[in-house]
Parts: sequence; C-alpha cells; structure tokens
Amino acid sequence: MDRKTVDKFKCLTHEGNEKALERLKENLLKEDGICILSNIFKAISDPTRLKIIYVLSKSNLCVCNIAYILDMSQSAISHQLRILRDLKLVKFVKKGKLVIYSLDDDHVLQLLTQGLDHVKHK
Repeated sequence: MDRKTVDKFKCLTHEGNEKALERLKENLLKEDGICILSNIFKAISDPTRLKIIYVLSKSNLCVCNIAYILDMSQSAISHQLRILRDLKLVKFVKKGKLVIYSLDDDHVLQLLTQGLDHVKHK
C-alpha cells in the first residue's frame, strides 16, 4: 500500500500512535498459525467432535465406549477422532488390540472449560 492510500485510512483517534500500531501489526500471528487455530476452532465447532472432547475430558475411552455414550456408530466416531487426532486435540495409546483415546494435553481441556464457563456465564 502506498503512503497516500495509508493516509486515506488514518483514524484520528490513533494520530501520533503510529509506533504502537506498527508494533501491534508486527506482532500479529503469522498466517500459518492463524490457519491452524482456525482449523482447531472449526473442529471443535462440530457438535459431535465437541461431545467427544467432553466425554474424553471425563475419562479415557475406546471407540466403542465413545460410540455407546454418544449413541453413534463406531465408524462415525473413528472418523471424528481422526480429525481430532490430526489437529492434535486427542491422542491414543494401544493396549494390545484396544486403542484408548484421551485429550492430547491440558490446553484442550482448558479450551473446553473456558467455553463451558462462558456459556454458564451468559
């Protein structure tokens, strides 16, 4: 953008704050970080995936147990778990033939908890 275009969009309330605005602009998340975050929010915006995250916040479970709790097929749950795994929201451990799923880390639990707190607050 040339200087003339930038001046055209100047806001009078920020006059004299160009350095502060430049610092904010420089500290924006990089595009790849924004895309990853956007994909995480898209994933947890799906009601089924959110339910999976919720039940996994209560207990580590296998696919058949999650399917039973959510009254869905195991293949449907497996499909959703793959999406959550790809985004590193859930992880799994194999115990023989059994695969046990859990939340990937405390950050996923915090996302859920903060969202639930916000819903209760409203």
